[in-house]
Amino acid sequence: MKIDNTDWQILELLRKDAKVSTRDIAKKLRKPITTVHNRIKKLRQEGVIKNFTITLDNKKLGKSVDAFVLVNTAYDQVEGKDKNQEDIAREIKILQGVEEVCSITGINDLLVRVKQDNIDQLNNFLINKLRKIPGVRKTQTLMILNSIS
Repeated sequence: MKIDNTDWQILELLRKDAKVSTRDIAKKLRKPITTVHNRIKKLRQEGVIKNFTITLDNKKLGKSVDAFVLVNTAYDQVEGKDKNQEDIAREIKILQGVEEVCSITGINDLLVRVKQDNIDQLNNFLINKLRKIPGVRKTQTLMILNSIS
């Protein structure tokens, strides 16, 4: 699928606010509503738009601790199991508080975004959950002080 300038403009408006109406997009881009509707429909059908989502204010939900955790794996040293980095990532993803798990390049293998209520919960998550997964060799936690969206 070829993405033209109008498609990019639609995508940018939806990325900023997924609830923006087709009518508002059409007005901003000076295009007919049916054109915008059909383009969004096609972008969804082609898989360019995977889903529409919301951004939560985690602090208002009591999740005031936000961190990235760098994970170094040793999947080749897990006894009796044919395990790889992706298997470990899947195990991490299902842990409570895990927002995202990414395979990365460099010294570490995985980058995990975690949200917890407080430092004690984060500590418990790291020691009693994450580091207990077979194949997780070591972790390095980076606390997020501020995020600019």
